[in-house]
Order: sequence, then structure tokens, then C-alpha cells
Amino acid sequence: MNYEETLHYLYTSIPVFQHVGASAYKPGLETSRALDDYLENPHRAYPTIHVGGTNGKGSTSHLLAAILQLSGYKVGLYTSPHLVDFRERIRVNGEKIPQSYVVDFVEKYHRQFEPLKPSFFELTSTMAFAYFRDMHVDYAVIEVGLGGRLDSTNIITPILSVITNISKDHTQFLGNTLEEIAGEKAGIIKPGVPVVIGDVDEESVMHVFRNKAKEENAPLYASTELSPLWRCELGEDNQWHYRTKDFGVLTGELGGMVQARNASTVLTAVSVLREKGIPIPVEAIRGAFARVVELTGLMGRWQTVHTSPRVVCDTGHNTGGWEFLSRQLAGEAKRCRTLRMLVGMVNDKDIDGVLALMPKDAVYYFTQASIARALSAEVFAEKACRHGLKGNTYPNVAEALRSALQDASEEDFIFIGGSTFIVADAYPLLERGEAPDKGHSMA
Repeated sequence: MNYEETLHYLYTSIPVFQHVGASAYKPGLETSRALDDYLENPHRAYPTIHVGGTNGKGSTSHLLAAILQLSGYKVGLYTSPHLVDFRERIRVNGEKIPQSYVVDFVEKYHRQFEPLKPSFFELTSTMAFAYFRDMHVDYAVIEVGLGGRLDSTNIITPILSVITNISKDHTQFLGNTLEEIAGEKAGIIKPGVPVVIGDVDEESVMHVFRNKAKEENAPLYASTELSPLWRCELGEDNQWHYRTKDFGVLTGELGGMVQARNASTVLTAVSVLREKGIPIPVEAIRGAFARVVELTGLMGRWQTVHTSPRVVCDTGHNTGGWEFLSRQLAGEAKRCRTLRMLVGMVNDKDIDGVLALMPKDAVYYFTQASIARALSAEVFAEKACRHGLKGNTYPNVAEALRSALQDASEEDFIFIGGSTFIVADAYPLLERGEAPDKGHSMA
């Protein structure tokens, strides 16, 4: 098989949650352990950091990987989902896993793995663990896929666990209350392994984490209590400027409002790693915050992808994420002539909850992503109308983007999001210049 044929095999022979949703969800660790045992437990060849939570775990994972990388270590990074290329999920020092490794891995092991009927995520996690071993990484940052307790990445015993925050998402799997969801996320807390809890203000949720940490004799560090940030401001350069307790002044490349909360979590985690005796110089922390996109390939976090008019993509897709996005968009609306919203969602999210947070005074381009889980543009528009949101429908992201750019003046602001998969469909169009850019420059 060549690379394209291998991807076709991965996407069609085993269930892919990214594409079909609930039918691909396979809770439990038995298959992951069996795959790992067959490959002689590759994840034990290097120390790991495990990052879970509802929102912010991708940004947190990338920042931690960038910090370790600039500290002089060879760092594996496993995240999900990907936006454009499957290989985004598995990186070493920011470089994507080679196509040849993906092809060779599947060719070598698929006959042995098929009787286990692994999910796409189980097989991909196993591939990541094996690749990091083969690359002789010093550390690997592993992002939880869904939940925690039963997630296939939870076979690892890390040197540090991080839980970024808790909000309602994937309630059909994780529970209908924040406390129930927290119980699933707390499943990554391991015996004796320190755990950092990030943006959690609800005492009932913290109670879940404290109880679990006590059961496991795991030292718990709450970033909201330790307060590693003294002050943070979003500058006119759309970057955060952090005055920190221990690391001086940092400039953050990631401009989303939620990033101030993520920064507090990351800095708490770095302090714990340093307490464990891992040398991490202040210069590495500063450099990682300033250059995380370049260092790790992070995409889709309040990212400017086009200028004049300014076009920003963000993968926020639940109410927890939109509580921050709505405030940030309100600020942009005051500065631009017209706010234009190119949005769509998948059918298993709290659609009405998110729509209630979207700005009323905007022109909407309702569309749908190119996956089976996508909510149709027409149904989405009908729901949006009940929330006072007005606009036209488009059958795909390409047509919606083309229309938005044609309609926009240089003083307008275009937001692309509502779903990771809307952003994923938009990126290649902007990179290839398939949407008319009216002579304007790419960011």
C-alpha cells in the first residue's frame, strides 16, 4: 500500500470517531493493552506527561511540548483530531511522523491487529507510542482523546497528569453533570503521580479531583490556587502579555481569550516538572510561549489565516469554548465594519447552547463540514434563526468562504468555526488560494 491507500484503510476498515461519532466510540482498555503488549509496551521506553480535560488540552499539550523541546529534549507529541493531515497527530520536535512510517506500520501489523478489532484511535495511539520509542524521545506529551478513565491513552503511567478544565461535552459518554464528567476525567490520576488541575472554579468538581487524588496518594496542584500569573493583558498585537510569579514577563503567541487560563495551567505544570528535577530554563518557557505554532505546528486556536479582511479560525466547539469566543468576538465587532460568521456544527453537540452564545449583530454563512456527523446547513440555520441569528446557507465550506470573502470589505472581520471540521475544510482552501482573495495577502 502507498500512503493514500494506507489512510483509506485506516479510515474505512476501522471505526473513526472523527467521521461517524458514537458508533466508533469504544470504551475500555483491553484492546489498547493487547496492542501494546504485542509491541512489547513501547510507551514504557520514555517518560510521559498525560493531558486531559474538556477544553484547552490541545493548546496545553503543544505548549508543554514546545517548552521541553526548547529545554534541549527530544519530545514526542500525540494529539487529536487532525485538521488537514493525519500525520499532525504524531510529531517529534514538531516534525510530523513520516508517511513511510505510517505505511510500514500498518503493512507490518494490520493482519495481527485485525482480530482485535481496534478502533481508529486505539490503533493510532499504538502507532504513536511505537514511533516515539523508535525515535528515542526523551519525553512524550500525550493528549487524552475522550474522557480519561476509559480512553485508550490511559494505559500509560506518566510522570505528571494534567486536567485543564471541565465543561459539558460528550455527555452521551461521560455523564450529564460536571461532577460525573470530572469523575471520568479524573481517571487519568495515577498512584503517586502528581496531578495539575487547571481552570476549575466549581468546588463540587474540585471535590471529585481531591478525593481521587487522595485515593491514589497523588499530590494535587490547583493552578487557580497557586496563581502563577500576576497579570495578563491582550495587546494590540493580538498576543497575550503575561507577568508571572516565577518566570518574568512572557509574550504568548496564542491570542484566544481562553489562553490566559491555559497559560496558568501550563506554568503550574512546568513548576511541578522542575520540582521533580527536570531542568527547564526560563528562556525555554519564554521562547515556547512566543513561538509555539512554529515549534509544534499547532493550528486553529484563534489563528489569523488571512489578512485584509482579517480571517480568524478557531476550533472551539462547545459551550465552554464559546463562553470565551463570544467575548472575544464582541470585542472584534466593535473594531470592524461588519462581523461575518462562517459557522457549522456536528450533530452530537449542545447546538442550542452554542448558538445562544454566538453574536446577534453579525452576518452569518451557515454551512456544513464534509463528514457524516455534520449537521446540515439548513437545519443549523433553522436552529440559529430561533436564536436571532440571520444569514444564508451554503452546502459546503468552500462556497461559504467564497461568498464571505466576496462580500467582505478590507475593514470586515470573518470568523470561521463552530466545529473543528469546519476549520479543517477551510484550511486547504486558504492554503491553495481556491477562495478568491481579491488580491489580499495571506497571514
